[in-house]
Amino acid sequence: MRSIQFVISFLFASATVIAQSSNAFAPYDQNIPGSSVSFSMVPVQAGIFSMGSPATEAGRKTTEGPAKKVQLDAFWMGAREVTYDEFLLFFNDENTPRETEVDAVTRPTPQYIDLSWGMGKQGGFPVNSMSQYTAMMYCRWLYNKTGVFYRLPTEAEWEYACRAGSTGTYFFGNDAKQLKDYAWFADNSNKKYQKTGQKKPNAWGLYDMLGNVAEWTLDQYKDDYFTAIGDAPANPMITPTETYPRAVRGGGYLDKPDALRCASRQPSDAAWNKRDPQMPKSKWWLTDAMAVGFRIVRPAKAPTAEEAEAFYKKYCHQ
Repeated sequence: MRSIQFVISFLFASATVIAQSSNAFAPYDQNIPGSSVSFSMVPVQAGIFSMGSPATEAGRKTTEGPAKKVQLDAFWMGAREVTYDEFLLFFNDENTPRETEVDAVTRPTPQYIDLSWGMGKQGGFPVNSMSQYTAMMYCRWLYNKTGVFYRLPTEAEWEYACRAGSTGTYFFGNDAKQLKDYAWFADNSNKKYQKTGQKKPNAWGLYDMLGNVAEWTLDQYKDDYFTAIGDAPANPMITPTETYPRAVRGGGYLDKPDALRCASRQPSDAAWNKRDPQMPKSKWWLTDAMAVGFRIVRPAKAPTAEEAEAFYKKYCHQ
């Protein structure tokens, strides 16, 4: 019976997306089958941009350059950060086991304490305090539910989408005084993340790219990223091979303006789980990453089912 229900929901979700985006690389809303929850995806056209920051940018770190021209294929990106409304469907899905064989779809183990820290859950709040592994497992679960391939963005995709054609310190220009109109950060967040989509979006319709919660990317973090990706790179990515550090972008609600610059890069750290009393420590939850969340992308060129499964098998690991 479960297999029949899966096939029905798979076909329904696929048909929904096709109907919404047929013959056009256009915005669409994706319903999560079996629920009334949906999320919006925004098209990001293929292009070339200057990734990184110039040496003259205030607050710049050496790990942000030298700036380099990068070419990217088209993709859709979530208009907002993934919310608890979406994530809890995964967390509570009884058809998805919590523990199973390696490389299978699993859902997170229960939190031993409330890792939203009382800041808010359902009603549009961004999900937080999860590892990159958890974010990737959500993407894999979402693929199984919808039949549509979703994943985390690469560092390059994230910065390209964040800049939205701009070249300044922030996607709206260089004046940090304007940040309050576009982002939740140390100066206006009251030390809490806020419901998504309340600030102004960037030019491509993406909300909270700066601040609120910082966002996982797919890449292993490298200080020498711009050397490692080579010259004139197309769709660059540093394949993750170690649990730490992984690359996080965008800054969070506790950060100062420097950390919210489009080119700012942050490495994950094992210290983000230092207060977890469990032995071994959770691979799903990070007790001291309360300002870290994620958003998803969908490549315009969809992988085959075999390619999708190979991708998840390769990248859904610590």
